[in-house]
Parts: sequence; C-alpha cells; structure tokens
Amino acid sequence: MAPKILITGVTGYIGGDAFYALQKAHPEYEYTALVRTSDKGALVAAAYPKTRLVYGTLEDSELVTKEAAAADIVLHTADASDHADAAKAIAKGLALDTSSHSAYTPGFWLHTSGTGILCWKDMETETYGEAPSQPPYDDLDKVADLTGLPDSAFHRDVDKLVLEASSDAVKTAILCPPTIYGPGRGPGNQRSRQVYNLVKATLEKGQAPQLGKGLTEWDNVHVHDLSALFVLLAEAAVANKPELDSKLWGKEGYFLAENGHHVWGEVSKEVGEVAFEKGYIKEKGVAAMGTEEAKEKYGFEALSWGLNSKGFAKRARKYLGWKPEGRSLKDEIPYIVESEAKALGLKPGYAEKAAGGQ
Repeated sequence: MAPKILITGVTGYIGGDAFYALQKAHPEYEYTALVRTSDKGALVAAAYPKTRLVYGTLEDSELVTKEAAAADIVLHTADASDHADAAKAIAKGLALDTSSHSAYTPGFWLHTSGTGILCWKDMETETYGEAPSQPPYDDLDKVADLTGLPDSAFHRDVDKLVLEASSDAVKTAILCPPTIYGPGRGPGNQRSRQVYNLVKATLEKGQAPQLGKGLTEWDNVHVHDLSALFVLLAEAAVANKPELDSKLWGKEGYFLAENGHHVWGEVSKEVGEVAFEKGYIKEKGVAAMGTEEAKEKYGFEALSWGLNSKGFAKRARKYLGWKPEGRSLKDEIPYIVESEAKALGLKPGYAEKAAGGQ
C-alpha cells in the first residue's frame, strides 16, 4: 500500500519546493494537500492532478486533526514554526488513530521550524550587528542544546509541542532551515525573503543596507538542497528502520539544514557591488539602516540581518547521507539581483540613465 502523505503549505516557498521534489522522487505515494482557497487549489491541481485537495486553514483544528489521523506522514510547512494550534491539531491527529499509528506502524511528522530560534541571546539583549557571543550550535554532538533552548527563543513554544508529541507511535523530526535562497519550483510562491528583501531594499534605496556593524553570522542553504532533505526524511519514515529510530526521530531528531555560513555585512557588500556593476544603483558601499526602518519597510525577517544564528548540520549528513549540491549564496546573488530588479521594473544601467537625466 502506498504511503499517505499530508502536506501543508504546498503553495508556499518551502512547501512548494519540497512537494515538487517529493512528487518527482515518489509519484507512487498518495498525497493530500491542505489549501486555503479554490484559487490556490487550482494551482496545485494544474501541477499535480492526482493530488487530493482538502480546503481549509490551520485554524480549522478539527479538519487538520482528521487529516493528520489519516496520514502516514505529515509534512508541515505552512506557518509551521509559529502556529501552535496547528501543531496541537497535528499531534492530536497522529496520536488519535491507534489502528493505524502504533509502535509497529508509527505516524511520522516532519515539522518545519527555523534558525530564528538561535537568535534568542541577541534578541534578549537587543543587540544588532555584533559578532557572535556564543559558540555555534551542533545538531549531532550537542543536540540537547537545541532541544533545550530557552522558552523565550523564537519558535520555541511550537518546537516544544512537537518534541512533546513524540512517542513510540508518533515519530517527529524538526527541520530547522536557516537563510534559504534559490528559485522555488512549487505552484505558488517561488521567492524567499531574507536575502531577497535585502536586495530589494538595496535597489529601492540606491545603496545596500547594513544593520549595526554588520558582523552578525548566519547559516544558509539552497532551497533545492532543503527539499532533498525533506525527501530523505520521508524515505526514512517509509523505510521505518528501528536501528535509526534514536538517530532521526524524537529528542534526537533535530536537523540544522545548513550548507554554508555568511556574515550579513559581507552579503550586503556583495549585493551592493553586484547591483552597482549592473547599473542598478549609483552607490557601491553599504549604508546604515536602523532596526525600526528595516522591520517596518522590509518585514520582521529584515531584523535577522542584525542577529546571530549559527550552527552545523551534521546529523543529516551522517545518518541520511545528505549531500547538498546547490549554488552557493555568493554565486546566487547575481541571479537574486536580476530577479528583484525585474520585479521592480528596473533595467540594467537604470542608475546611470537616471543620473544622466538630472
């Protein structure tokens, strides 16, 4: 019998790309997608006509519980890191159907968190743009540091709900991606936010922004590599090998999905240089931006340009053979600059032409 997969967020950036990769690798699986509207459902149906669509929102707890109970694997990406009620509904559903989910045939939950959770110390002290003041995290040798983060940490409340749901009959894994980049392949949103909004700010303001001293460090991953990790975990769930239980699921099942590290000030500098060389801006260097302006104009994610979030993804490499292959963030920046310029209606050489007309 084909495994039954429930996915949320299929028209989002992460979920859409993960679903693309999973469908491509395993068209034989049975898929159910939770979608909010008929318009979004039409996008999914056009791309994946065999997928069963269920209409509702994360607030429809009874529906989410029902669909989770019927699934063998729940791949949760829609506002997963911050929607406590949805997490409770999934946990309830997976634990509800004891005829399907047991120690012999457990239900699996692949939950999407985010490395904003690692910014807790800077957020407590309201420190922006400074170098890291603590060692990087490690999802293998020091996984307990991740599963025992302070309650004040961003996403921590939902992480705890997932960890508490783990049992012999419910196997959980938390994927904690950092800065994500690269073109999505899903039927809806194909754009990320952190670096993309930094590029957008650069093009709108005419100079690359920097929060504080620009010394903060983050991790990054290409969205296709993140999706490859979702596929590997789904395959591990289907295989359900008892010898890997303690390595992949429950209190050990925490995955920092990184494939590189960056300093935000250096990213700003690189973005500015690329945009300048292409003639989109007239100023090559970086310009200071306050946290209030960053948040107000470019979203909460913009604050991350001034916060530290660093760790190493060892678990997926060791136990799943995860081998990221996507372009590096630095190599992707020229493509991001082009895509954001196109979205803003800018053409190469725009800055020079604008200056000549003054």
